[in-house]
Amino acid sequence: MNGLFLVDPVMGHAAAASVAVLFLLAALSKLRDIELFHAVLDNYQLLPSALVPVAARVLPTLEFAAGVLLLPLVSRPSGAVLALALLVLVSGAVAVNLRRGRSRIVCGCGDDALPLSAGLLWRNSVVSMVIVVASQSHNFRPTVWLDLLSTLMATLFLLGLYQAANLWLSHQSRFIDLRNAP
Repeated sequence: MNGLFLVDPVMGHAAAASVAVLFLLAALSKLRDIELFHAVLDNYQLLPSALVPVAARVLPTLEFAAGVLLLPLVSRPSGAVLALALLVLVSGAVAVNLRRGRSRIVCGCGDDALPLSAGLLWRNSVVSMVIVVASQSHNFRPTVWLDLLSTLMATLFLLGLYQAANLWLSHQSRFIDLRNAP
């Protein structure tokens, strides 16, 4: 994935940092209450019952590894590949359940109990694009102190957008009710 196009270092670092934070927080949330995540994973009805406990431990561990690998430049391409693979995997699980008509279950994305929806797939598509930006070459200019501040602000902005998307997704049914109200 490395080298498709050049990205300014600020955007590359901000993309990597924001996705790393998302994956680290999601992993910690799942590991904090592994029984709850086990139940959420079992509710997807995609794995044999014997594999659900293993998957409930392996998935957050891989998410944590992706988050850690995204932070240093030297391991960023590996972290981006792992993060993208995990995002494709969980998005596929969401899509399969939506296709089955099972939209009343929660995603298990982290602390937010979001119901499965097409909006969740769109959100994951945007996150995957941010992962691609994080994986690209950005060593074409040296960074200066102002770049650190800009990276911090851009990271906070991207995390705020992610939270806004989650807030919208959590209230999506209310928005539909309001739209259909007389």
